[in-house]
Amino acid sequence: MTSYPSSPTRKFHRQSSAATTTAAGTASGAAASSSTTDVPSASTYTTRTPSSLITLATCNLNQWALDFDGNVQRILTSCRIAKDQHASYRLGPELEICGYGCEDHFLEQDTFDHCWESLIQLLEEGASDGLLCDFGMPVLHAGVRYNCRVICYNRRVLLIRPKTAMADNGNYREGRYFTAYRAPSSNSSLVDNEKHLLPTNFASRFGQRDVPFGLHHITCADGTTIGCESCEELWTPQASHIDLALRGVEIIGNGSGSHHELRKLSTRMELMINATRKCGGVYLYSNQRGCDGSRMYYDGCAMIVVNGRIVAQAPQFDVQDVHVITATVDLDDVRSYRASQPSFGIQAARLATDEGGGDGNSLLCDDIHLVFDPMDMSLSGKSRPKVAEEDLSLQIAAPEEECCLGPACWLWDFLRRSGAAGFFLPLSGGADSSSVAAIVAVMCILVTKAARDDPEGNVAQDCRRVCRQDENSLWVPSTPQEMGNHVLHTTFMGTDNSSEVTKSRAKRLGDAIGSYHLSIKIDLMVSAVLQVFQLATGHMPRFLSRGGTMSEDLALQNIQARLRMVTAYLMAQLLPWVRGRSGFLLVLGSANVDEGLRGYMTKYDCSSADLNPIGAISKGDLKRMLLFLSKKYPDFDVLAEIANAPPTAELRPIDAATATAEAGHSQTDEDDMGMTYEELGYFGRLRKISRCGPVSMFRKLLVTWNHLSPSEVASKVKRFFYYYSLNRHKMTTITPAYHAEAYSPDDNRFDLRQFLYNTRWTRQFAVIDDMVAEHPETDKDKND
Repeated sequence: MTSYPSSPTRKFHRQSSAATTTAAGTASGAAASSSTTDVPSASTYTTRTPSSLITLATCNLNQWALDFDGNVQRILTSCRIAKDQHASYRLGPELEICGYGCEDHFLEQDTFDHCWESLIQLLEEGASDGLLCDFGMPVLHAGVRYNCRVICYNRRVLLIRPKTAMADNGNYREGRYFTAYRAPSSNSSLVDNEKHLLPTNFASRFGQRDVPFGLHHITCADGTTIGCESCEELWTPQASHIDLALRGVEIIGNGSGSHHELRKLSTRMELMINATRKCGGVYLYSNQRGCDGSRMYYDGCAMIVVNGRIVAQAPQFDVQDVHVITATVDLDDVRSYRASQPSFGIQAARLATDEGGGDGNSLLCDDIHLVFDPMDMSLSGKSRPKVAEEDLSLQIAAPEEECCLGPACWLWDFLRRSGAAGFFLPLSGGADSSSVAAIVAVMCILVTKAARDDPEGNVAQDCRRVCRQDENSLWVPSTPQEMGNHVLHTTFMGTDNSSEVTKSRAKRLGDAIGSYHLSIKIDLMVSAVLQVFQLATGHMPRFLSRGGTMSEDLALQNIQARLRMVTAYLMAQLLPWVRGRSGFLLVLGSANVDEGLRGYMTKYDCSSADLNPIGAISKGDLKRMLLFLSKKYPDFDVLAEIANAPPTAELRPIDAATATAEAGHSQTDEDDMGMTYEELGYFGRLRKISRCGPVSMFRKLLVTWNHLSPSEVASKVKRFFYYYSLNRHKMTTITPAYHAEAYSPDDNRFDLRQFLYNTRWTRQFAVIDDMVAEHPETDKDKND
């Protein structure tokens, strides 16, 4: 990259049509005068055309909410890497300085003060020296909190650009913390002149008192134009990049805080690809990647797109804290692409005409040069960056890969940042707990590979600390199973109602993963509790199959489940001590999203834990994940057997007459629930994603399930809503779960609904009954 002398004082001002015309007129007039009196020399014709080549950088950063010191170091690392790769512009994620997930901490003044302290540190340590940096941080401007991009170069702030559209759907609550910025009206004194007064500690260090604030873009001395679009703005009908492109902005940076959700990435990526395919330009996308302290996993996938072509893409899932990608692009390609589309030129010209010519939104920084000259002698002996011309295919993981990779990386972040010594998992041998065990195994595979690739790197250091190894050594696990033995503790907690089939599966899976595995029976505990109850009441409950009532039967099932939870926490506290190690274990839960939706779980059983990596993943996706892993890793072949077995709770006595070899038991989940997991998936998507109540759900399923009579569809819909509303209270105490599914019933953050319902749904069910009654002939045809 060419070095340019910097002037003592930063020169930046807004362009105006008059200034532009005057400058151009003077230059052309001088040239005309000269041409009439002087004979041009030969060198006049050999002067090189100004370069249009620029190297750009964007990144994935694993930031952590309120970890200001750690966040600064990760940002500095990304800036160093960008410079090493000859980049002149670096884009970072949304709110990267404090971490995106600060939530109500954004209401605290401390958060804003610490962000400015961090920005000062970044500039003092040279992050922006020779590098145009686009940082993300909150800014309190005129008493209003804004989510902002802060553009810096050579230890000065050039622009603070506030976000104009807040993300307030699903897990997002930006409107709770920030205000969407609205530009001053055309008759306001603040038009093109709004300033932000910088903190005194910033001004005293860098001699800068204020900075332009608003919806501006940067125009450099070499003609390079750079603008900002922030996360949610890309998704809006009037996206910011359209206006920027029509104003001639060639490079648009989108610093984002976008979390993982199954099957979501393709939609997000296609928006960026289509944005530049339609408008032309260079689009850079930066995102957080990792768990920053909550249920979400930000899934990275930083990307650089040129005129609808992907020229660079970072991984979606990884255990590294910093991942920087760069691309060298020719801005003449953007200019040519736009010029080849007459409709683009017409709309751009119309915008300029409507605004009276010029571009009042542009800030001219006349001492910043970002392009480089490939013929510059200062590059001699260096490897000149190659222009990115290849068209990369979009790299998107299949849903079954997403199910294991996302939660695996989320668990690793939680484990290393919590200070825990590992995990404890009640392993039943069924699909759900086996899925959790498999996800931890994938975590061990990812971490072991990264640690062995760089024994001195951050991943290896974290691995040594978690595994309680000498942190001054270069120890790394030789295999994922060795790491698994350090961090994963599994226990099969059987009773007289458990089968040998599931016990065997749990043992074989524990051996394949390398976990510290135990097989125990908890009948003694169950018996003790029941004896206490008998002494207190004089009654002993019995299972339904042995002459008891349904209330007795449920109580006997629930006490087994709840004692497993108590045992799990006992094991989590004491197993490190048993093994001669320090620390504690995090208890992992294993209830899937469909069970949560239906309420098919015991409150305060093994669904109650510290973390649940599958709490927002459907049973169908989990089964597909198990089959995928059984093929990808031959040592995990037992997972295929588990995936194909009928799900069972094994809480009732085995009925030998009805027990199957595959299940090993006579009790199955779908019989207990009165509906299949596939049907639950339909109910969940319609309830949450399609926002259906009982009546509208019935109408949609009447068409979707046209092989069933209206009365059968009505019966299924009513049964679902009855149990959903009856058990909704269980969602108020649900274990924090990795967010993966758009129809997650997580009451804590995502699915905000009441938990006390009229379970009879009198009005709704009456309407459904009336609709069924209007079609008696359809019922007759179905029965025939």
